[in-house]
Amino acid sequence: MPSEALLKIAGLTAHYGPIQALHGISLEVKPGELVAIVGANGAGKTTLLLTLSGVQRASGGSISFDDREISRMASHKIVQSGICHVPEGRQVFAPLSVEDNLRLGGYSLRSDQDRLDQELDGIYQLFPILKEKRKQTAGTLSGGQQQMLAIGRALLGRPRLLLLDEPSMGLAPLLVEEIFRVIRELNDKGVTILLVEQNANAALRIADRGYVLETGRVILGAAADELLADEAVRRAYLGH
Repeated sequence: MPSEALLKIAGLTAHYGPIQALHGISLEVKPGELVAIVGANGAGKTTLLLTLSGVQRASGGSISFDDREISRMASHKIVQSGICHVPEGRQVFAPLSVEDNLRLGGYSLRSDQDRLDQELDGIYQLFPILKEKRKQTAGTLSGGQQQMLAIGRALLGRPRLLLLDEPSMGLAPLLVEEIFRVIRELNDKGVTILLVEQNANAALRIADRGYVLETGRVILGAAADELLADEAVRRAYLGH
């Protein structure tokens, strides 16, 4: 695995008005890695991803993606650079069809219809249920199917780095297992992934490395198997 970081965050801070949400976050993600960010509610996990994707403005520090500073870049430019974000709560466009939701994710391919259709076929192979329901409105899908749709929509942006925010939230255990299987499969195919997840046990079991966030700070970073074996981490986040 390459040693140079694809994403490098140093001293990152973010505020909501006078409230500081991120306190000097530093971490990195190497090409081809699956890195998990775990922590309790309110730890700053979602804020971190929103800041990386330009939705929340950084108030200090740096974000380097492929050796390019992006912390002041507009969110659509960040997408164009190769970072795609699957937000918490999925946020699909409920009145639109499944296929129209996906085509929105492939907006950058709008001038190459053949390529877009080819990429769509790849998403339908990954998620056969989406092909079956492609003409239905997205709002009629189950929570798990909407999560698949949100991931598929992001993949049509051809990400070099995929940001996933709480993909297991609100899903039944069998669907959680399926979503994590797909995430691992995507990573095996070469997609670099930064995964934010409250289900720390499931996230660390598929990750290469992990960071633990607490009140907007990184308190621990290590190989995923080391974090799984860490007694303090197990007590605080893994329910053991």
